[in-house]
Amino acid sequence: MDHHIALSDLSILLVEPSETQQKIISSMLYKENIGQIDAVGSVEEALAELDKHSVDLVISAMYFGDGTGLELLKAMKNDTAKNSIPFMLISSEFRPAKLEEFKQSGVVAILPKPFEPVHLTRALNATLDIINTDEVELELFDVHDVRVLLVDDSRLARNHIRRVLENMGLKKIKEAENGAFALTLLKDDTFDLVVTDYNMPEMDGRELAEFIRFNPDTTHIPIIMVTSEANSAHMSNIQQTGVNALCDKPFESAEVRRMLIRLLGN
Repeated sequence: MDHHIALSDLSILLVEPSETQQKIISSMLYKENIGQIDAVGSVEEALAELDKHSVDLVISAMYFGDGTGLELLKAMKNDTAKNSIPFMLISSEFRPAKLEEFKQSGVVAILPKPFEPVHLTRALNATLDIINTDEVELELFDVHDVRVLLVDDSRLARNHIRRVLENMGLKKIKEAENGAFALTLLKDDTFDLVVTDYNMPEMDGRELAEFIRFNPDTTHIPIIMVTSEANSAHMSNIQQTGVNALCDKPFESAEVRRMLIRLLGN
């Protein structure tokens, strides 16, 4: 059954050390018709607030006097009461290595500082897609019967991708933490779709995709590759290995929905 909440229903916790930035970001959120915004200035205050109130989204800066946004995110992910709350990062940090851990941890969006209203609108809509359930309709499949193999060495990334897929009605999902383990599952089971990370130990996504394409038993299976480098030059030839679609991290529901309809719809 589909379940929907609107932007005006969202309760947001804004974690930002600068009072000026708190005011700027809050005013932009109110212009987006957000219902409830609470602002705090530290990691400790954020965790205390999350213990007291239920929140639909945490929007956090990167650096605080008492820690980092990554420490806040990890504390949330390790707490069963908080680990399903979507997390959005707002940061002037641009170094890929610093942002990579956030991407691997299943953030819903990463916004630059300063950001345009259009960036915020897209990120908030991506958050609603994560929260709301909206089953995808496929011509040739009952979405509940689609058998998915999800391959990623990050447990947090797998949890995030699984949640996005389950919200679209995909329920038959098996997980593998690397390409080598995925091969053992492919030998024992039948799958209709493979969703795989690119960078993994033992066997990466490219090697896994090549195996799937060159094995007569699996050559027909559509492959979606998820990578934080989807737009980089060295990924441009990955589709020659038989990958059907490239998807960026953070993993966005609207983009994935279009891919599923294209790959499984006809």
